[in-house]
Amino acid sequence: MDVKIIDVAAIAGVSPATVSRVINQHSKVSTKTKDKVMRAIEQLGYHPNAAAKNLRSQRTMTIGVIVPDINNAYYAEIIKGIENIAYARHYKVIICDAHNLKEREVEYLNLLLDRTIDGVIIITPLLADEELFQLADKGYRIGIVGKYVEHDQIPCIYTDNVKFSQEVVQHLVEAGHQDIVFLNGYPEAIDSYERLEGYLKALRNHEIPFRPELIENGNFNEEGGYEAIKRLFDKGLSFTAVYAANDEMALGVYKACTEYGIRIPEQLAIVGVDNNRISKYIHPTLSSVNQPKYTMGAILMEKIIDMMNTNEFQDKRVFKVDSELLIRASSSFQRPK
Repeated sequence: MDVKIIDVAAIAGVSPATVSRVINQHSKVSTKTKDKVMRAIEQLGYHPNAAAKNLRSQRTMTIGVIVPDINNAYYAEIIKGIENIAYARHYKVIICDAHNLKEREVEYLNLLLDRTIDGVIIITPLLADEELFQLADKGYRIGIVGKYVEHDQIPCIYTDNVKFSQEVVQHLVEAGHQDIVFLNGYPEAIDSYERLEGYLKALRNHEIPFRPELIENGNFNEEGGYEAIKRLFDKGLSFTAVYAANDEMALGVYKACTEYGIRIPEQLAIVGVDNNRISKYIHPTLSSVNQPKYTMGAILMEKIIDMMNTNEFQDKRVFKVDSELLIRASSSFQRPK
């Protein structure tokens, strides 16, 4: 029988994180709790994973970073924040590109952990929370960028996708738009369904009927956004605005509008997310949601280093950072009522 740390926790009546602290001889666990956990370990015949224990006892001064798509400027800025803090703290960084594939994310994660590096940062993971929890419960050091996770040994930093999506739709409604396309990313990505949730909430708040035919999947890249909006154009659907779940897809919409002779913003308003550098230089300039990408990477790196060096967070584990809707020319045109 493959006994897991979660099984020990259930028998002892404590959290998996508490079991991990007992195994690793954490000083802040009470004697009573230690006794309960040790009795459960003996009862179940649990043997802590040796590789996981090595993560606590040996230091390689190396952090692995798994990124969904290294070509995406959003992720590149996060990595820059991670790397700069790592360099300042004398850590090395190994970067792995998962190509937006869960199986590749898992493959890289297993490879990195087998090499007993000090920790792994996963940017917007495709792994389910339960899978992340199992790794943390075994003593592996994991940090998450772009998603909230409920585990006291996993530091995370994220923005409120639902909130800023509502702000985007509200801006478009105030500019006179009712028929608003939503270009979504990968269905498995947390950003996809949270931004979709915000879009749907905003429609309800403004009593705008939901038109499912106005939602298309652009896979978070320029070509995907181009093909998605072309499908909508070719169907002859009526709409006056596009909310693209990232700037890469918004650029694809620009390309299609040029080919179809559609004027931005007079005939079609466009808003993206991420405030990539190019959004300020294309014509017309692209309205976009600015997220503090560099800061997110830097803060998370600081926290995971703190955790590895002291086994405690200096202040807190969860960080929710603010985003800002930057209104530029692509959505500033006021439609006549």
